[in-house]
Parts: sequence; C-alpha cells; structure tokens
Amino acid sequence: QVQLAESGGGLVQAGGSLRLSCAFSGRTATTYAMGWFRQAPGKEREFVAGVSWGGGRQYYADAVKGRFTISRDNAKTTVYLQMNSLKPEDTAVYYCAAERSTAIMTVSSVDYWGQGTQVTVSS
Repeated sequence: QVQLAESGGGLVQAGGSLRLSCAFSGRTATTYAMGWFRQAPGKEREFVAGVSWGGGRQYYADAVKGRFTISRDNAKTTVYLQMNSLKPEDTAVYYCAAERSTAIMTVSSVDYWGQGTQVTVSS
C-alpha cells in the first residue's frame, strides 16, 4: 500500500516562501509521477504542479508558474514544492499525489493521495 506523508505547511506573510515535502513509501517510487494539488475553502481541488517519475519533466498550473518549483530527490522517494512570492490566494490545503501514467494529473486520474497540509498566506 502506497503512503504519502506531507510536511512543511504553515502560516506565512504575503511575499514569503515555504517548502512542502512529500515522502513516498510502500512501493517502488520510480514507477510513479508525483505532484501537488490544493483545495481552498468552498472551491474544488485543483492541480498545482507535477513531476515525472525520473524528475526530468515538470508541469505547472498557470497560477503558480514562475513562483513555484517542483522537484524530486535523487532516490525519487521525496517530492518538494518550493513556493516563493506567496499570495493570499495561495491559501489552501495542499495535497501530495502519485500517479502511474502521467505527471499532468487530474483529480480523477490520481492513484494515491496524502492527507494534506495547510498553507495560509496572510496579507
């Protein structure tokens, strides 16, 4: 059984930075693309960023391009989301995701979810 464990959320002022981490365990991580979604109160869960199983390809939602960076460690078992120039509209619960087929993920295509970590950006 795959498990995804997020960490790194918190409260930050607008313009600040946070780094989220997600540790993958339970199966061979190199067969899965990994990514991040977020869900703000009253809104649907949305794709934020994805990285291929090898780490060589990254994909981003338009709302975060140029501000967020997704990466994987050399062992491919941990994925990071570096978030810079944070805005109040980035406030949401951030979920780690793993999928076998593609790093361009949708809510319905994800195979495994983490529990989520809260990110709050104050103005």
